Amino acid sequence: MCRKFSGLGIQQARFFCAVTAVLEFETRVAGFIKSESLFGAADRVLLAVSGGADSVALLHTMHSLKAEGIFDGQLHCAHINHCLRGAEADLDEEFVRGTAEQSNLPISTRRVDVRKFAEQKRLSIETAGRQLRTEALLEIAQQCGCKCVATGHQKNDNAETLIQRLARGTGFRGLGGIRPVRELGGGIRFVRPLLCVTRDEIIEYLRARNLKWRVDRTNFDCTYRRNFIRHRVLPVLQEDCSGSVAEKLSELAAGARRFYDSLSDCANAAWAESADCCGDEVTLDLKKFSMQHPAVQVELVRRCLVQIGSGERDLTQRHYEGVLRLAQQNVGGSRIALPNGFIARREYGKMVFSRTNEKAEASRWQRESIELRVPGKTTFGPYLIEASFVDSDKDDLGGWNMDSCLRRNDKVGINNKVGRNDRASAHAVAGRANYVERFDFQKVTLPLVVRGRQAGDRFRPLGLAGQKKVGKFLTSAKVPPELRDKVLIIADREKVIWVWPIRMSEQAKVDRETHKILQLRITDKHRPNRQKQE
Repeated sequence: MCRKFSGLGIQQARFFCAVTAVLEFETRVAGFIKSESLFGAADRVLLAVSGGADSVALLHTMHSLKAEGIFDGQLHCAHINHCLRGAEADLDEEFVRGTAEQSNLPISTRRVDVRKFAEQKRLSIETAGRQLRTEALLEIAQQCGCKCVATGHQKNDNAETLIQRLARGTGFRGLGGIRPVRELGGGIRFVRPLLCVTRDEIIEYLRARNLKWRVDRTNFDCTYRRNFIRHRVLPVLQEDCSGSVAEKLSELAAGARRFYDSLSDCANAAWAESADCCGDEVTLDLKKFSMQHPAVQVELVRRCLVQIGSGERDLTQRHYEGVLRLAQQNVGGSRIALPNGFIARREYGKMVFSRTNEKAEASRWQRESIELRVPGKTTFGPYLIEASFVDSDKDDLGGWNMDSCLRRNDKVGINNKVGRNDRASAHAVAGRANYVERFDFQKVTLPLVVRGRQAGDRFRPLGLAGQKKVGKFLTSAKVPPELRDKVLIIADREKVIWVWPIRMSEQAKVDRETHKILQLRITDKHRPNRQKQE
């Protein structure tokens, strides 16, 4: 019994306690709606009502605020049946219909097959349900002319979200938890009027108003991550915490959101200067990008991925750190795989974000011509090309043998004529992870480029007196057709110096007059190094 009403009779005291609890609850929600400007100028709001305690409290609170003139927009209810619990789900839908009718509120319902969608898309039940529910609510909102969709998320939901994000790794934006307002497509906003109250306060409010709600038994199944956090993790944290864990995490989230809002202002300016959006790709100028604070860099990376359609849910701190390392590396053509079929790749002082298409990707790099870093490392499709200079030890030059190089992974081939053995050489190289060749640097005119074969390519094969078309050379060397498409061309400004992995050019060979040697090592990153395995 409330102490301040202890002088009254038991029934009267209980009544006044209930009235006080209701008024305090609704006043707090009204203040939160005002401070966060949740509804703005919206004249129609869609209430997402599942039938559980949170959404029932949302419906009755918003209905009361409208009756009191605190909120003057029109209310419309929506219920999404996930078809996961058979008759129980149907009873939830019937309950929500009845509750809406008792409050004289219109209602729209949808049925979605979450299990089938999850199997088709290879998603978890939680993720599939969230996606279908959001799509259905957006559809209903558009049909009903609602600019806002209000959901029943509260402080405990926010705490669970923070724990979940911390477990997988997150930044300041993730630490912001569930935002009071989230802008979605079509000018529709998702708003959370109950983020200012806890689950216990919601139950107290419902009991004070003598309201009923539905209980979803799957909410107690700890095989679901969120339920595990709710029923196992947070209670343990609460045991060693003075005060409410949910309240403390809510304060942390609010502070992180304030910091992130300031960070966004810096990111907005940096985005305008460094980002270039073109179709399905976003490019960042690395020189300008590198001048930003690391926290701003992370936000720019996030915006790039959002711009090309990548979801944020599967991005972790590891992915962001990988992209930042890629930006710092001085290796042209390097790339990193990101969740959901997206990649980030470095090209000529720029970072490019795009979706991966394996066939298109293979075709793209085979058509490209990328300048090699000399000295340095360059990635070209699945190949890593390392250029370096080695000492010209004239006494040892004659000891290098191309045939022995083709038999052993890490030996260097130099200038021995390979005629009838080209086909055997091609087969040998095709099964290896890397190959090394050396050139007379004084006979090379920079820049060097790597590319796929092109019609009309010609070169002077090592050991031959004249030039030959690359295609005819491969035919005469009896290189199998399946290997010809894998041939790379290494060329300087004037000529082809290496038809990899078959033959280098006579015009770039090392001889007794060589003073500076350029070494190129080409490694297939997708093929294991046989020598290392052995």
